[in-house]
Amino acid sequence: MTRRLILIRHAKSDWSAPVAGDHARPLNARGRRAADRIGNWLAAQRFQPDVALVSSARRTRETWERIAAAAGFTVPVALHDALYHASPEEMRLVLETAQAPVVAMVGHNPGCAGFARRLLAEPPDEARFARFPTATTAVIDFDIPEWRDIRWHSGQLVALAFPRDLS
Repeated sequence: MTRRLILIRHAKSDWSAPVAGDHARPLNARGRRAADRIGNWLAAQRFQPDVALVSSARRTRETWERIAAAAGFTVPVALHDALYHASPEEMRLVLETAQAPVVAMVGHNPGCAGFARRLLAEPPDEARFARFPTATTAVIDFDIPEWRDIRWHSGQLVALAFPRDLS
């Protein structure tokens, strides 16, 4: 059985917003546009998740809300404090708890970049992939029966999107 991960780094946050800490930082206008573009792209490509695992930070929640609205997704959302600035290992532990075959995960860097690199059997020859800029989205397939069976360097990249490349 195939399992699919839609890995998304949160969109651009607003560093000028008066907030009480990093966890509460919202998206800026560019980030909102990027999230909308990713949502439209996911819908056009028919990459529909069954569930979304989202960091509890405001910018990741807003990123997912805008993506879901643009794509027309109405899927269960599980907020995870453990995904806030999570390492690749911590992200993997959260993913291993998933039951749905297609999972969207919204997180932060450097965790998303490291997680994506470690998941893929063959990372793409694309300089931006290593940086995993804001709102970058990677669709990765695994030939495993359950998420708890996931192994490093076993995923196959199906698609990769950078919001700046999308109209």
